Amino acid sequence: MKTVAIIPARGGSKRIPRKNIRIFAGKPIIAYSIEAARASGLFDRIIVSTDDEEIAAVAQNLGAEAPFLRPKEIADDFAGTNAVVKHCLQWLETNGFPAQYACCIYATAPFVQAAFLRKGFAKLIESGKAFAFSVTSFPFPVQRALKINSQGLVEPFYPENIFARSQDLEESFHDAGQFYWGRAEAFLTDIVTFSPASVPVILPRHLVQDIDTEEDWERAELMYKAWESAQ
Repeated sequence: MKTVAIIPARGGSKRIPRKNIRIFAGKPIIAYSIEAARASGLFDRIIVSTDDEEIAAVAQNLGAEAPFLRPKEIADDFAGTNAVVKHCLQWLETNGFPAQYACCIYATAPFVQAAFLRKGFAKLIESGKAFAFSVTSFPFPVQRALKINSQGLVEPFYPENIFARSQDLEESFHDAGQFYWGRAEAFLTDIVTFSPASVPVILPRHLVQDIDTEEDWERAELMYKAWESAQ
């Protein structure tokens, strides 16, 4: 059984320049993903898929591989994660390492934990499903979400639920943006991840923060430092 971690890390981030190797709480943010993958003890290989030579060098210094530079056609703003994983799996097969299982770990996921990677792999195997990926719960019922209309006034998205009690509404979850376990053939045949082909790996909300803006980054660092001091 061959298992690979694939960490997408392109060089062209616009909202946070050089995001994938920017220093986060003392080290390049990609280090956290590489370290968690190594600590999990699950992977035969840990590969960073990048189009950027500097990112490749940083990844290699941190103990990962960067055996190729990603083609331009899957290195722009519109390249999807599955295309990147698929390319890496195809490259591995061509180069004598046909993997059975792959875990895509985002490069900007400083809260990712080896224990949850192990839990995700166990759920993938036990369920027999195509994928197992990280999710967390919304802190507020999405059924009572509000919008601001074109007149600048407040409207509920779901008027029928606006006066419902929170405890009477179904709990909702969202992608935690950390890791996506999958069978290699599922990635290669483009099975849809956000579907009944997947099982969830539920993370606590204090270990989840999407990082797309400077505000996100600052919030994530504060969360990380608070979490680290509590260990």
